[in-house]
Amino acid sequence: MRVSELVERTGVPLASIKYYLREGLLMPGTPTSATQASYGEEHVRRLALIKALTDVVGLSVAKAGAVLRLIDRPEDGLFETLGRAIASLPPEAPELPDYPRARAALERLGQVYDPRFAATAQLEQALAAAERAGMPIDDRRLDAYGRHVRAIAEADLVGMPSDPAQAVEYAVLGTALYDPVLAALRRLAHQDLAARRL
Repeated sequence: MRVSELVERTGVPLASIKYYLREGLLMPGTPTSATQASYGEEHVRRLALIKALTDVVGLSVAKAGAVLRLIDRPEDGLFETLGRAIASLPPEAPELPDYPRARAALERLGQVYDPRFAATAQLEQALAAAERAGMPIDDRRLDAYGRHVRAIAEADLVGMPSDPAQAVEYAVLGTALYDPVLAALRRLAHQDLAARRL
């Protein structure tokens, strides 16, 4: 397809497509003449990914580019690449040498504690905020949350592609797009339960 068709199919303005091409976020099309190129479904998919990272997740073009490079060239093993890709997503938390609240929570749940993983810092920050607000997470709530969130994580991993590049894309988009779904479903469950009980 010509670039005009790519614009029509994706809704991405021509200026943005040219910018993504210049910045290396979008791979070049197949040249058909000195000034024209042909684009395929891989370009449509890539633009959808770029839009999700920049518009939905809110990443800068530079951060989206870093995630896309991890998708294009997963290195240092899939586990490490997934960790770096997920760490690129918001919210950002300060990096510390140790996270005592997160460590205690993860040990209670029987999960891996890795202070290098961005979500560990996010958990520490969230647990500390709950304590400061006078609503610390007690063991009963932590156990319930941990059990149900682990089941969600297991459901997510069942669908993960075996190809490393596709697995990184799946994890990044799944995290970015489904976290708000989980928050909304929790709030709607609160509404439903409250309507039945109150």
